[in-house]
Amino acid sequence: MRVRPFTGLLLALALLLAGCAGGGSGGDDGRITLRFQSLAWQDDSVKATKELVEEWNAAHPEVRVEYVQGSWDSVHDQLLTSFEGGEAPDIVHDASDDLADFAYGGYLADLSGLLPERLKSAIPERSWRTATFGDGVYGVPFLQEPRVLIANSALLKRSGVRIPTPEHPWSWPEFRQVTKRLSGAGRYGVAWPLKEPVSATLNLSLSAGGELFHRDADGRAEVRFDAADQVVPRTIRDQVRTDGSASASTLGSGGSDTLPGFFAGKYAMVPLGFSYRQQIAQQAPKGFDWQVLPAPAGADGLAQGVSPQTLSIAEDSPHKKEAAAFLDFLLQPDNMVRLALGDWMLPTGTEALKDPALHTRQSGWATGTALAAHLRPAPAQSVRGYPEWKDKVATPALQEYYSGAIGLSELTRRLERDGNLVLARYQR
Repeated sequence: MRVRPFTGLLLALALLLAGCAGGGSGGDDGRITLRFQSLAWQDDSVKATKELVEEWNAAHPEVRVEYVQGSWDSVHDQLLTSFEGGEAPDIVHDASDDLADFAYGGYLADLSGLLPERLKSAIPERSWRTATFGDGVYGVPFLQEPRVLIANSALLKRSGVRIPTPEHPWSWPEFRQVTKRLSGAGRYGVAWPLKEPVSATLNLSLSAGGELFHRDADGRAEVRFDAADQVVPRTIRDQVRTDGSASASTLGSGGSDTLPGFFAGKYAMVPLGFSYRQQIAQQAPKGFDWQVLPAPAGADGLAQGVSPQTLSIAEDSPHKKEAAAFLDFLLQPDNMVRLALGDWMLPTGTEALKDPALHTRQSGWATGTALAAHLRPAPAQSVRGYPEWKDKVATPALQEYYSGAIGLSELTRRLERDGNLVLARYQR
């Protein structure tokens, strides 16, 4: 095929630009540019992240970081496309429960030999396990959030119920009784926003000793929906179907969807991720008094599954050492606190968690920080095939169980039999 000179020049330029599109680059002046895709979305979080990028760039003119805005809504598919197309950013912001397929697929760099000892020792082993797959570490867990109960303070006080604390939380049976006491006159004791029910159910079930995914001697995962795994889903279903203390209409809702009803006094409590406090603080009517309570405790106390936000380095990045140095800067204790405050979440770093700003009673910071030591890797953290199991098996099964369309035996059958058929395809 013959190409006219001008067309050929344009084609050459296009190919050159395409070649520079993915990963970091080195300019003619020897300066390295790293592309950092951030999923920060709240105004304070975006501001804090961009400020830290600017501070790095001011202090490291030879290694410039370019901020790229990503979105939680599409991050998995977007990253998969960019990895396969050779256009992935050097530094990837994601969540630990989304890393398994990328790690096993060879798209992420093993950070074991790249990170400085300071950063390795700053974060507890239980947090590192959330980003460990096989023998490698494929992300730095840096922000985390427990699920908590956001409660209407006036309704709690009026009911006379015992107010739980991290030292003396409600048990799951006590929580059920409290929600019954808080119900009545067009009001529900609790609203469960379970549009995506799997993560909430599995993570809270750790408190009751639920594991769901069990591994054999060869490391193969098997789903077993035992009595401990049933405590939380049975409580929720009983609140909705038997007690009438939980709203059936919110089962298909997201967390934000429940807030207008919460502010209007229709729901006394809403179980939400810790970061929802920012929306509540911004949107609550003037004079509305709310407080943060720990989630109920079970046989394993306040244990709770968590999938921290992570920062990873693309395997195709030509500047892994420089990217690791930027991560070390970004996640210095003071900087980690800035990111946590911006996102209304908790830092994973032990030193960062000691910051006085995270221990105030205002907006429930002290309650959340007290729960940090009880957070564990989410049950499905390293299970290959989990996304398909969640989407095709667990989500519809739990939605039908909570709505009353199926019973416990059918839920068990579908989670175990259908679920293990899915997992088996990934573990051959």
